[in-house]
Amino acid sequence: MRLPSDSLAPMANAIRALSMDAVEAANSGHPGMPMGMADVATVLWGEYLRHDPAAPDWADRDRFVLSAGHGSMLIYSLLHLSGYARPTIEDIRNFRQLGSPCAGHPENFLLDGVECTTGPLGQGLAMAVGMAVAERHLNAGFGDGLVDHRTWVIAGDGCLMEGINHEAIGLAGHLKLGRLTVLWDDNRITIDGSTALSTSEDIEARYRATGWHTVRCDGHDFDDIRRALDEALADPRPTLVACRTVIGKGAPNKQGTSATHGAPLGKDEIAAARKALGWDHPPFEVPQDIRDEWRKAGECSAKAHKSWQERLATNSERDEFTRRMEGDLPAGFSLAEHISGLLASPQKIATRKASELALGALNPLLPDTIGGSADLTGSNNTKAGGIGPLTDENYGGRYIYYGIREFGMAAAMNGMALHGGVIPYGGTFMVFTDYCRPAIRLSALQETRVIYVMTHDSIGLGEDGPTHQPIEHLQSLRMIPNLLVMRPADAVETAECWEIALAEKTRPTVLALSRQNLPQLRTSADGNPSGRGAYRLKQAENARKVILIASGSELSLAVECAAQLEARGVGADVVSMVCTQLFDEQDAAYRADILPDVAPEEILRVSVEAGTTFGWDRYTMTHGLRFGIDRFGASAPAEDLFVKFGLTADAIVPQILKHLNA
Repeated sequence: MRLPSDSLAPMANAIRALSMDAVEAANSGHPGMPMGMADVATVLWGEYLRHDPAAPDWADRDRFVLSAGHGSMLIYSLLHLSGYARPTIEDIRNFRQLGSPCAGHPENFLLDGVECTTGPLGQGLAMAVGMAVAERHLNAGFGDGLVDHRTWVIAGDGCLMEGINHEAIGLAGHLKLGRLTVLWDDNRITIDGSTALSTSEDIEARYRATGWHTVRCDGHDFDDIRRALDEALADPRPTLVACRTVIGKGAPNKQGTSATHGAPLGKDEIAAARKALGWDHPPFEVPQDIRDEWRKAGECSAKAHKSWQERLATNSERDEFTRRMEGDLPAGFSLAEHISGLLASPQKIATRKASELALGALNPLLPDTIGGSADLTGSNNTKAGGIGPLTDENYGGRYIYYGIREFGMAAAMNGMALHGGVIPYGGTFMVFTDYCRPAIRLSALQETRVIYVMTHDSIGLGEDGPTHQPIEHLQSLRMIPNLLVMRPADAVETAECWEIALAEKTRPTVLALSRQNLPQLRTSADGNPSGRGAYRLKQAENARKVILIASGSELSLAVECAAQLEARGVGADVVSMVCTQLFDEQDAAYRADILPDVAPEEILRVSVEAGTTFGWDRYTMTHGLRFGIDRFGASAPAEDLFVKFGLTADAIVPQILKHLNA
């Protein structure tokens, strides 16, 4: 569709007016980017983007990502003008106010048409890479008739400066994701002032070096914008379009300066902008003829959507495609048979190996999964079940070699999950969750089903030493809302954790897995007790005086401690704390049964985990005992380290007895 030439400027000015009015009303926000990119966005949304405001969840729509999320009024204006049900003009009037879906930065769970939550710069572009991967993968499986769309990104200077940009574009170029187009708002301004203050790199050369196609355009010349977008569509490589723009375009005294970046323009400048733009309409008022042009643009893909629906209705794989896009697991999906096999033949193996066994069972049953690792496949044990690599020659593969790109991997997995149709999981060492953390946080905020396979989860990794030994990591991850951190103790619990993670459609999961071999403690399965977060593995034989609470590799240590205590006539329960978040969600009666609310002199609670003791008083109470490591580790064989840090039954039991006899 080509918009009438005389309609383009008024349509773009409607974006400018709504953006400066909303920021002014809120006395907070970023008007400069929406005003500067209004012309580019008008051409993109009016003539190129395939979407249907009447059906925001159309599976084969183009994905649009506003990576420069601080310019959120750009997407709010586009959604409103194009005919989406929300935001309404009242929502926009209440920009950045409590209860309005027009949050300071776009949030995918508040508005249809916002594909992902952005604001932390660079992550939007990296998530778009994941969306482009998912599109090509699903196309390989279901064909052009059902999956044939593009991914578009508007990114700013900050998105391109962030380190994750290097990781993301390297992966996209390597995989030749030619349906990905990034529109760079090349306004050469950051909050501090000119970009010349902080950078002198040749960004286009950097992109070309990673396998991208690049093209430039005048971001305020509609014909030149079209030329650049047409060139992008014609090239088989991912494309960076450098759109030379003026930040705050239309504000005569402030445009082109950092004054328009992150603050309201002020009433006088808005009045001057209205005059310069020829926009003589009251705040938040868009003339009907301009609205009509925007609605026509918004409706231009309705016919394509209808044709797609007709193809879907007659496609032999309709039900499978629909199931996958809705995020449902196959009917009857279960790892019960795998777990039965584990119970029949107990094994002493590392939980990372147990995870590999679980993947070997689930991947053949679940075509939705796309696995991967940040160059640690052989250590994370993430490639199992007969899945092959996803490459530029085989997008149907189900395993991505991410290279040493932990942050890029995590953000790409978010994009895949948000796209729909796939369930991504990826691995690295637990200590490198520090590299992934901003994306893990966004996984939780965006309610994505992403599974992080984090191995080598304690000093049990041994000789690599304190740089690689997690101490604070488990507890710091447990602090993130809406994130499940599961630390299984043996092969059975590991399989149960995989079942839980796969069933969580709106929560990401971190699986904390051991390097060292662990005994299989579970000898029976009644449902999935790990799903309760914590459960009683062993009940006291003598009168109960102690409850030992442990996770992962320390659960077997707790069992040893309990045996020594029982031999001395002290009854001890052993509780497996697989996931604190799930345990906290249980009803009060269950929690009281596992951890009775009695005086510490009646029952002493003791936690054992090879990590920081910080936070464990939540379960031991202040008068309980907490065994862990509140310093950095050391380089030595694992068994020597557990002795050094007092994480042995011979070191723990005397302290428990001393406390009981005090």
